[in-house]
Amino acid sequence: MKAMVIDDSKKGLQGLKLNNVEEASAPQAGEITVRLKASSLNYHDYGVVSGGASSAQGRIPLADGAGVIEAVGEGVSEFKPGDAVVSCFFPDWLKGAPEVADFAQTPGDGIDGYARDMVTVPARYFTKAPAGWAHTEAATITTAGLTAWRALVVESKLKAGDKVLLLGTGGVSIYALKIAKAMGAQVAITSSSDAKLKKAKALGADFTVNYKQDEEWGRTVKKWAGKGVDLVVEVGGPGTLAQSIDACRIGGNIVLIGVLTGVEGKVPTATLMQKQITLSGIVVGSRQMQNEFVRGLEGLKITPEIDKTFPLDALAEAFKYEESGEHFGKIAIEI
Repeated sequence: MKAMVIDDSKKGLQGLKLNNVEEASAPQAGEITVRLKASSLNYHDYGVVSGGASSAQGRIPLADGAGVIEAVGEGVSEFKPGDAVVSCFFPDWLKGAPEVADFAQTPGDGIDGYARDMVTVPARYFTKAPAGWAHTEAATITTAGLTAWRALVVESKLKAGDKVLLLGTGGVSIYALKIAKAMGAQVAITSSSDAKLKKAKALGADFTVNYKQDEEWGRTVKKWAGKGVDLVVEVGGPGTLAQSIDACRIGGNIVLIGVLTGVEGKVPTATLMQKQITLSGIVVGSRQMQNEFVRGLEGLKITPEIDKTFPLDALAEAFKYEESGEHFGKIAIEI
């Protein structure tokens, strides 16, 4: 069986190599065997393969995996051979309140991921994919898609007419744009690229702002929204949070899903308090949330925005493209 592995003796993306590894075992009771067809890239994956996050000698990267059930073990009733499925980011967090605060059981980080041909795992590691979706599309659900869904729907109870601010045009933000518009919200989005803002506009964005050209973009978005936006999906962290607070209405909601500008920094706590804004941090979601998201996607009739697709043996090249920041939406991997 072929798998991309991390060679810790080499630094960064040079440590990625395609190896022959042991074949996936036959499924035991409660297990499934999945023929993997696709994955997609996330900044978390980049952190692992570049050495910025935990990794291990011979680790198989990538948290996202989509494919087809090859076989099921005794007692598995949720799946059958031939079902199209997609992996879960936290396979041991089945439902309810958050139960994890690390990546010890996250595929591609604490355990082997899906940059390989086939895998045998407990059935809870996957859910069904949306009916009719290509495997490259389904592979975007695990991390970016579910994060956007949880931020908008689970945490913020998004409803038609809400005004939403999205930062940047990466995988989570473009997923959130499509979900929010399909649910009847009005959306503002930021970028440093006018070309990307034009693409976002074509996907339905109601208001765009180039944050490189407008240092007070938070106030600009607030002016567009009237009293401020109802919700901000915050991906930047300390470097953007003050502007997000400015953009938010009194009693609004900011969901922190990324820290692209750093892991710590100043927060205007007095303004946050005075505006009575709810600030919450999230990391992806539970298996139950993913099942609900899949049903939601089938009802909303939307599909993800895939910028480019690379073969598995060009994984390092795909990460270099992600590193460049040129992508709009998701980068897919065909296996």
